[in-house]
Formats: sequence, C-alpha cells, structure tokens
Amino acid sequence: MPLTPSATTSPKSAFTAKVISLNEARPRRALKVCLLGYRSAPYGGGQGIYLKYLSKALVEAGHTVDVISGQPYPHLDPRVNLIKMPGMNLFETGLSSIRPHHLSSLTNIIEWTGKLSGAFSEPYCFGRRVVKYLAKHGRHYDIIHDNQCLSYGMLELQKRGFPLVTTIHHPITSDLRIALNAAKNWKERLLIKRWHSFLIMQRQVARQLHHVVTVSERSRQDIAAAFDMQPAGISVVLNGIDTEEFRPLADVVKNPNRVMAAVSSDQPLKGMRYLLEGVAKVLPQYPNLELLLVGTPKEDGESGQLIKQLGLSKHIRCVSGISTEDLVRFYNEAAVVIVPSVYEGFGLPAGEAMACGTALISTDGGALPEVVGDAAVQVPVRDSAAIAEALQALLASPAKREQLAAAGRQRIEELFCWRRAAQQMSNYYCEVLQRENR
Repeated sequence: MPLTPSATTSPKSAFTAKVISLNEARPRRALKVCLLGYRSAPYGGGQGIYLKYLSKALVEAGHTVDVISGQPYPHLDPRVNLIKMPGMNLFETGLSSIRPHHLSSLTNIIEWTGKLSGAFSEPYCFGRRVVKYLAKHGRHYDIIHDNQCLSYGMLELQKRGFPLVTTIHHPITSDLRIALNAAKNWKERLLIKRWHSFLIMQRQVARQLHHVVTVSERSRQDIAAAFDMQPAGISVVLNGIDTEEFRPLADVVKNPNRVMAAVSSDQPLKGMRYLLEGVAKVLPQYPNLELLLVGTPKEDGESGQLIKQLGLSKHIRCVSGISTEDLVRFYNEAAVVIVPSVYEGFGLPAGEAMACGTALISTDGGALPEVVGDAAVQVPVRDSAAIAEALQALLASPAKREQLAAAGRQRIEELFCWRRAAQQMSNYYCEVLQRENR
C-alpha cells in the first residue's frame, strides 16, 4: 500500500490513504500500547470518549494498554491501566488555587503564565511532562499513541526513537475560524486568537510527524489543507460506537415531547444558537416540548442569554457529568435527538443516538454526512428554520421516527463498531512497527 511521500512529511508517514483493511498486517503478537490524552474526561468532549472506548477495544483485541492522562481524568475499563499525569488544571481550579510550591517547576510556571495571559498551555505542558516520564519508564511500550496533544514533546519522543502514532480528530483551525466569525468585536477576536495560539505549535508538529491517523475522510482532507500535509500521508480508522452500551432499552418508553441534544461546549462550533432558535420556532405548535441538554450553558454566556431572550428556560433541562448508563437512558427516552454542529470531525453523539434507536436530525457539518448517511434527517449548517421544519415533521410522524430509529441502529452496527476500529488500529500499529524496524 505504499504511496508517494509528501514533500512536507517524512517518507515513513506515507503508506496509506485509505481506511486500514481488516485483513492486512494482522498482529502476530499482543502489543504493549500507551495512549496519551492531555485531558480526557468523557463528558468533556469527543477526545475523552475516543480514549475510553479505543483503549477498551484494544484490550479486548488482546493488547495490553496503559493510558497516560492529564486532568480531568478519563473513565476507563478496569482492564486498562491509568497513569495519572497531573498538571495544574487551572481551568477547573482557577488561579486562586496557586501556592508557592506549585511554581517550583518550569512546566507549572509555563502553564500558570499561559492561563494568566489567556492562552491554552495544557497540551504543551502535558507534552513536557510525558517526555520526562516516558524517558524513564516508557521503553517497554511497542507503540505510543498520542490523542491530539500535538505538542513539541511528541516530536521529542519521535526523535528519541519511540514508535509514535498520532490521532488528529479534526484541525482546530476549524474551531478558530468559526469562533472568529461569531465574535462580536475586536476585543473578543483578540481573546479568541490568543486562546488558539497553540495552533502555531500544532501546525509545526503535525507536519513533522511520521504516522498520523484520523477518524473520517472529511477530517483527512481538512487536516491536510489546514496543516499543509498531503492526504496520502494521513490514514483513516473510523471511530466506533460501543453497541453493547449504546443500545435500545426494552424497558424504556419514549417521551413524545422530549428532544435531546448532547452539546459538550458552548462554542459556536457546536451550533447551540441554531438549536435553540429552531426549538423556539416549534414551541407554538408543541407547547409541552422539553429540550434536554447534555451540558450546561453558562448563564452569562451567549447560549444562556439566548435561552432567556427566547423564553426557553421552562422548556430546557440541563444535565452534566452523568454516567454512561444515564446517557444511554436519556437517548432512549428522547423522541428526537438533534446534532446542530457547524463542524464535526466525526460526530460521536450522532452515532450514539443512532445506536440507541432514536430518530436523529443532523446538520451536514464536517464528517456528519459520513456518519449518518440516509439514516437521519440532514439539514444545512447554521439554519435554525431547517432544524425547526425537520423537528416539526418528525414530531408529527411516529412512523417516520420509528423508521429512522431502525435504520440508524442498523447503520451503526454494520459500519461503526469499536471491535472493527480496534482491529484496523492494530493493523496500523503493525505497519508502523514494520517501517520503524527497517
């Protein structure tokens, strides 16, 4: 499967642009895998979910898996070993938590001053800590697998001869562009640019990595364009959905008045504005409608203010930090799930809702069309009227909801399971090791 190397990537990186085959380079032995995540709580976004389920699936495929993570820590299968790599966690604890002994470390000082100046220094600092740890304790691993840290520390690991694989879910340049377009004034744009200053590092690092994998074809093309890489130097291993956990529950009766959205952050990227506006347009016809949000918008944030302006407060219920069992039950109870994102590198909430047998409305942002196919109602991004129209149609038609629910479950079972993803990733690891050992 060799391809012509890119001028901006190492020859080691150019070995497949297609989805890794299940039948090629099957592992000859169990591997010792170390997964890295700079912050990995599953309720904080897709990266934490990816780390949780990929590590579990790799263990079930016969590998030994350690996860090294910064705070907040992941929820892992008991068979996966968690190695905690605590940082200052200033976005949870705040600057007031600083004590003099915290500043005895250069890495801590960098993280602290970054927070003071409005930067996001966690990936860079996590990379520094991981290099120090793995230099002492990491030589027994067959593969080090970075989950989009993309710090200079990853290049140092590569330089020191660690076989390194990096997953890039999607280029954060998309988040930056969407956030800047939504900014209200120059001060807000300045703060947004400062926060995303870590992208300078990510661009430089991504171009020098030998082995990059992503989770969708759309992400592959977008990463290549954003980071000036050749698509041929990026491989695709599709995400999975744990269809044993995310499944229809026989004892749950759907609430015909409940709409659900799993929105992990109040960023313009997630399209919360269009979701809220769309739901508001439907309320006159369905006054008993309830919107369940997995995630809690800040009251003084854009979404919190919009909820008040639209008179939605009494129609919205917010939950956060919930267990997977609760999340599955909420998916099952909902009549319709909406994914309003402007961009997704994959779109795990869409797959989870489909796996639970719930009718889905999804935008066509990013890779979402690859995930949902014809098993969901697709609407254009940034179109609250289209969301409202699709929601009204589904609320009025139980038969259509049932049809989409069945089609969604079938699509996930056939195309997106973690067993398949783990096998494909194992094959990718074997290709990496074969090339590293030449």
